[in-house]
Amino acid sequence: MWRTIQNVFNLGVKELRSLSRDKAMLALIVFAFTVSIYSSATVTPGSLHHAPIAVADQDKSQLSARIVNSFYMPYFLPPADITPEQIDGLLDRGTYTFALDIPPNFQRDLLAGRKPEIQVNIDATRMSQAFLGNSYIQNIVMGEAKTFLAKNRTNDPLPVDLEVRMSFNPNLTQSWFGSVMAIINNITMLSIVLTGAALIREREHGTIEHLLVMPVTPFEIMLSKIWSMGLVVLLASVMSLVLVVKTLLNVPIEGSVLLFMCGVALSLFATTSIGIFLGTMARSMPQFGLLMIMVLLPLNMLSGGMTSRESMPQFVQDVMQTMPTTHFVSLAQAILYRGADFSIVWPQFIVLIVIGSVFFLLALLRFRKTISAMA
Repeated sequence: MWRTIQNVFNLGVKELRSLSRDKAMLALIVFAFTVSIYSSATVTPGSLHHAPIAVADQDKSQLSARIVNSFYMPYFLPPADITPEQIDGLLDRGTYTFALDIPPNFQRDLLAGRKPEIQVNIDATRMSQAFLGNSYIQNIVMGEAKTFLAKNRTNDPLPVDLEVRMSFNPNLTQSWFGSVMAIINNITMLSIVLTGAALIREREHGTIEHLLVMPVTPFEIMLSKIWSMGLVVLLASVMSLVLVVKTLLNVPIEGSVLLFMCGVALSLFATTSIGIFLGTMARSMPQFGLLMIMVLLPLNMLSGGMTSRESMPQFVQDVMQTMPTTHFVSLAQAILYRGADFSIVWPQFIVLIVIGSVFFLLALLRFRKTISAMA
């Protein structure tokens, strides 16, 4: 038993030394837990941010001025004042994403009950901005028109006053969600990449032959790669959570960082085993990269981190229940966002232990079967 522990430790130290000489992998680790986290938090393709807009105000009334002044930062850039004849040319050149044409006598016709129309021209090639901006503009114009009419007419008060309370993210700040989810996704990615690459590196450098003649078992070889690469990802994720997310981005961490790290360790147990399994199937680094894309994209996209699992087909939900990332995302969100303690997330911990053990056994069986052929 002591001999096994010693072998696993020594082999793990060898893996860490080998990783320290791999400049490309070190650069990937640094990038994934610094620049990638920061950009995921600050670059928000899924929301409207600094959208260029122009308005052709032919009415020059109090209501049209209110509508123009309602487009403010950070959702829209300050509206540019243009003429109706300029709209087509500016959209063709891509100068603006949105161009509004407010007709003459708009305010007068609205007060007279004639239902005037405002033309909204949208450059739909900017897809995310176009879809979101269309909804924003409709709500702004309708809201200002209703408010203006309410001040000029006697309206009965609404029978219900809806009071909205946002839990866990009161201001709906995008960076709070984007940064933490980027850490979760990068933990999965790097754990698979590092363990699989470590195995393929043994094959490419010919050191697998040295391991085969040493008094070590495939179990010890595999376990050493798992703990060493898992430790690197664990430490990098802790530093990123504390230095980048909490300090640089000022994202509040509600729950226990230590409890989250325990969840990370269990998730790493499963994902590093997946990396070993993929490493035994690939014969070169390019092959491993292709396999990793096929596995990593579904794991990240369907785990509930990018979109709600409830909106997915039932079959996909059932399949993803067998994947470690689904339960890791669930416990990470509960701990970091909602401040959950162990009494709430213990089911996810148990499931991660079971899934990790299954993946570890499958990877070990595959590793034992193929290790002699890797030399």
